[in-house]
Amino acid sequence: MADLQDELDSPAEAGENDDGHVAPLPPGGGPAPEPSDPDREPDLRDGPERARALLAGHPVADGYSGLPSALRELPWYDLELGDTGLETDLPRLRAGWVGAQFWSLQVPDPQPEGDRSVSSVLEQIDLVKHVVARYSGGLRVARDASETTDARNCGRIATLIGPASARAIGDSLGALRSLHALGLSSLTLSGTSWAGEDGLTAFGEEVVREMNRLGVLVDLSGASAATARRVLAISKAPALWTRSGARALREHPANLDDGLLAAVGETKGLCLVPLSADRTGPTLGDVADHLEHVRRIAGPECVGISGMYDTSSAHPGELADASRYPRLVVELLGRGWPEADVMALTWGNVQRVLRGADFTARAARERRGASTATITRLDG
Repeated sequence: MADLQDELDSPAEAGENDDGHVAPLPPGGGPAPEPSDPDREPDLRDGPERARALLAGHPVADGYSGLPSALRELPWYDLELGDTGLETDLPRLRAGWVGAQFWSLQVPDPQPEGDRSVSSVLEQIDLVKHVVARYSGGLRVARDASETTDARNCGRIATLIGPASARAIGDSLGALRSLHALGLSSLTLSGTSWAGEDGLTAFGEEVVREMNRLGVLVDLSGASAATARRVLAISKAPALWTRSGARALREHPANLDDGLLAAVGETKGLCLVPLSADRTGPTLGDVADHLEHVRRIAGPECVGISGMYDTSSAHPGELADASRYPRLVVELLGRGWPEADVMALTWGNVQRVLRGADFTARAARERRGASTATITRLDG
């Protein structure tokens, strides 16, 4: 791929206007949208143009991508040329104006011969870093809000590693710290003895405190209501649900009821609504309904988007791959969403949560060192 500087030096690539102004590049490079007339009042017929202009400044921060697991199953792939075996590649990410993605790390179910969660996550982190290095002209690993913004400003798509299942730390805070040092940004608190139906144990609470100290985001997707409410009570950093819609609109175990959505708003957490037919419905309008419901109950600063591309989930037909995000933005603008709310939805809310985690970590490290607690000592 051409170097970014070559792209910036090329008027055709950079979208240079007659007056010498250079329009912003979409994340990962590629052509910029045509400039609009600032004196013209926008209307619904301008939906696609308004969407492109909005996404040029506030691209999509996608809260959940299954790409690492999907790539492990392929004998060959080329993310630059595009691959029909995937729902995500660089051309489609650029067309969808994606500026950042959380790349999820899946762990296998426990086997009789032993749990491979830790080694599986290590292998996937290694894969993510090799993929990003191979496509460094379009991708860049990011750990926090500043690195995410820096990647976007350099024309790259920020790749955040995680979420991963809490089983990946093997009931060890040392393993959590090691995974964080390798770039892990988020951990899903479910499926362990210390984060279950009855909530967090003493060790589970210590895991949350150590995550706060490190700046690792708490993902509560799939967590029990008791675990979620305890995390919201003790975590100093915002928590997020990486793939949850509104249970009032569609009954699904991963979706949140209105009471929990209100708690998300009160604690300034983030609910990332999935583009998933089973969780939010089979049409683009269904997804938009969930986004509107979460926005109304939790607040416009507490709602985001998860593509869930390259997972086992089916998607609404109008949102079949990672290039289709502009269609969703057009739908929301057509429903009368203020542009400020759409900008928060696509980019601002994820940045706020990343900044919150970083601020909390800096403050926590001033107060305490690394925890030496063990599950045996705390949970007996």
